[in-house]
Amino acid sequence: MQTKTINRTLRRASRLHRTWIVLMAAALSGCMAGPDYSRPEVALPGHYADAEALTGSPSQAGLDHWWKGFHDPVLDRIVDQTTWQNLDISAADARIAQARAMAQESRADLYPQGSLDGSVVRQRQSLLSPEGRLANRLPGYTRDQTLRQIDAGASWETDLAGGLHRRARAYRDEAQAAEAARLGVRISVVAEAADAYFRIREVQASQALLEAQVDADRRLAQLTVTQVAAGVATDRDEGDAQAVLGTDQAELAGLRDQLQRQGYRLDVLVGDAPGTDRFQLRASIDTAWTVPGIPPDMRPAELMRRRPDVIAAERWLAAKTEGIGAAMSQYYPSLSLGGLLGFERLGTGGLFESAAFQPALLAGIHWRLFDFGKVDAEVAAARGGRAEALSDYRQTVLRAAEDVEDALSGLAKLDAQERRWQQVVDADARSRASIGHSFDAGASSMIDVLQRERTLLIAKRMRATLRSDRARATVEVFRALGGGWSPGHEPSLAARDAP
Repeated sequence: MQTKTINRTLRRASRLHRTWIVLMAAALSGCMAGPDYSRPEVALPGHYADAEALTGSPSQAGLDHWWKGFHDPVLDRIVDQTTWQNLDISAADARIAQARAMAQESRADLYPQGSLDGSVVRQRQSLLSPEGRLANRLPGYTRDQTLRQIDAGASWETDLAGGLHRRARAYRDEAQAAEAARLGVRISVVAEAADAYFRIREVQASQALLEAQVDADRRLAQLTVTQVAAGVATDRDEGDAQAVLGTDQAELAGLRDQLQRQGYRLDVLVGDAPGTDRFQLRASIDTAWTVPGIPPDMRPAELMRRRPDVIAAERWLAAKTEGIGAAMSQYYPSLSLGGLLGFERLGTGGLFESAAFQPALLAGIHWRLFDFGKVDAEVAAARGGRAEALSDYRQTVLRAAEDVEDALSGLAKLDAQERRWQQVVDADARSRASIGHSFDAGASSMIDVLQRERTLLIAKRMRATLRSDRARATVEVFRALGGGWSPGHEPSLAARDAP
C-alpha cells in the first residue's frame, strides 16, 4: 500500500515537473523590456600629438611588464612586493568579492527556488480552546497530540518582461567594473612605488655629489681665509665663500630629509610600517638601471582596451543601460509559480500515505495597473543615470588621452633637457681637465681648480636629477597608457561583451 502511494506521488511530481519546464520555456521565449547595450564610439585621433616621444628603442618588456625594461632587480622586487602586500590593492580585492557575490545572488533569482521543511509538534491540547471543546466530545479523544509534517516546495518568478535578467546583467557589469577598478589601483600603486624608488635614487645620487661639492666649498673657504690673511683677498671674498658653503650644507640637510620621506612613502606602498626599509635602499647608492623607450606603435584607440578607468566607466554605462530595462519591466505583469508536495498527519501511523498527502500548486500574477507615476519616475531616473554614465565614459576617455599627451610631452622635454645637460657636463669636464693641467703648470691657482670642480659637480647633479626625472616620466607614460597588466589574461574582462 505504501509503495503504491509513493508511486502515485512520484507520478504527480513528474507531471508537475513537466509543467514547470513548459512554463519556463514559454517565459524564456519572451522579449526583455528596455534597450540592449552597445558600446558607444568616442572619436579619437589616429596618433598622439607628441608621438615623437614614442620613437627610439622599444621597451624590451612591453606594456604588460614595463618595469622589466629598466633592468633593475631591486625595482622588480619592489613591484612584486607592492602587488602582493599593498593594502589599497587588498581593499580593491575585497570590493571585487562583494560585487561578485551580488552578481551571483542576482543570477540565482532567475531560477526556481526549492525548499524542504519538516516538523514534529508534541502538545497537550487545552480542553477549553475551540478545538479542544469540539474534539473532547469525540470518542477516543486524547489531549496528548502529535503532529508530523514534511513539505518539499518550489517557487519561481517567470520574469516575463526580463526585469530579473536585466538586473542580473547589471550586477555582472558592476562586478566587471570593480575588477577593472582593481586593475587601476594596481597600476597606480605600482607606478607610485616606482616613482618613490627613482626619487630615492635621485636623492642618493644628488647627496653623494653634493657632499663632494661641500668638501670643495670647505677647501675653498679655507683657502680664502689664508688669502685674506696674506692680503691677496678681501673680507668680501671670505664672506662669499662662507655663504656658498652654508647654502650647500643647508641643501644637503634638505636632501637627507627628502630621502627619509621618500623611504617612508615606499615603505607604506609595499605594505610596511614607515622606517622598515625592507630593501635597504638608504644603505645603498647603486643606480645601475637603464631607462627604456616607449613602444612606438601605441595609438589612442588602445586606451579603450588598456586603461582600467575607461573599462570601468564603460562597464558602469552597460550596467546603467540594463537598469533601464529593469525599470521598464515594471510596466508588465509578473507571473509567479509555486508548488508544494507535502505530507501531514495528526497522531500515530504512517506519514507517507495517500490520505496524508497534500500537494498544492500556486500561480500568481502581479501587475501594477496604476501607481501615480511611480514606474514612470523609476524609468526616468534610470534613463538619467545612463545619460550621466555616458557622459562620464566619454569624459574618462578624453581625460585618458589627455593623460597620455601630457606624459609624452613631459617625457619629450626631459629627453631634450637631459641631452643638453649631458653636453654641459662634457664641456665642464673638459674645462676641469684643462684647468687641472694649467694648475700643474703653475698658471692657475687652487681656487680656480676648486671653483671649476664645483661647477662640474653642479652640472653632474643636474644631469642625475634629469636622469631620474626621465625615468619617472617614463613610468608616468606607462601608467597613462594603462601598462602593467595583460588584457588577454583577465577572463572576466575579456568576456565583458558576451550576452
